[in-house]
Parts: sequence; C-alpha cells; structure tokens
Amino acid sequence: MHAFDVLGDPVRRRILELLADGETAAGDLVEVIRAEHGISQPAVSQHLRVLREAGFAVVRADGRRRLYAVQPDALREVDAWVDRFRRFWEQPLDALATELVRGRREAAAGAAVAPVRTSESDDRRDT
Repeated sequence: MHAFDVLGDPVRRRILELLADGETAAGDLVEVIRAEHGISQPAVSQHLRVLREAGFAVVRADGRRRLYAVQPDALREVDAWVDRFRRFWEQPLDALATELVRGRREAAAGAAVAPVRTSESDDRRDT
C-alpha cells in the first residue's frame, strides 16, 4: 500500500498522532479511537496492522500488552516526497515574514516621530 493511501485514512492519521506522543499500549489506542470514531477493537487492530505493514508503526510485547510506536523511516520517505513541493509555501511565507518585520519597523519609526498629546488642552490647540 502506498504511503499516502495509508495516511489518507483519518483513523490511521489519528493513531499516528497518538503514537507521536510516545509508545502507547494497543488497549489505550483502542479506547481513544473507539471514543472518537466509534469503531470496534477489531477494526482498530486492522488499522494498526496496516500501519505496521506499511512501516509507519512498530509493535513490541510487554507481557500481555502490545506497545506501539512510530517507525520514523516511512515518515522520512513521505517528508522527502513532500520536500519537492516545500518551495511553494516556504517562499511566500518568507516574503510574509519580511513584510511583517518591515511593517513593525515602520510602525515603530512612525510612533517615534508622531507628536505625543499630554492633555486635553493640546487637543484644543490643534483645532
């Protein structure tokens, strides 16, 4: 299964989000996913199997529990693919950052030059 087919499913994306916080027991994953998506334990297990087989997650036994964690290699492959397109949003964001700095600088310079009113009498003199 292609990486984006795996990540295209909202349940699998949510499982990866949970795993991003650290190693998580299968039972805890089932509890959260069942509450959020209303699917059964066997359905969650199927999603976990897809994530394992696609290389996005690893599992280890801890007694009777199964602990899942993110496998970063598959995510690196996705990042490498997305990297080809990064220029489409990074350059506009860099330009936006430049404009924000310029605007702050101009606002600060304008505030330094603008006359400061100290009382109502100043307002009356200006009219």
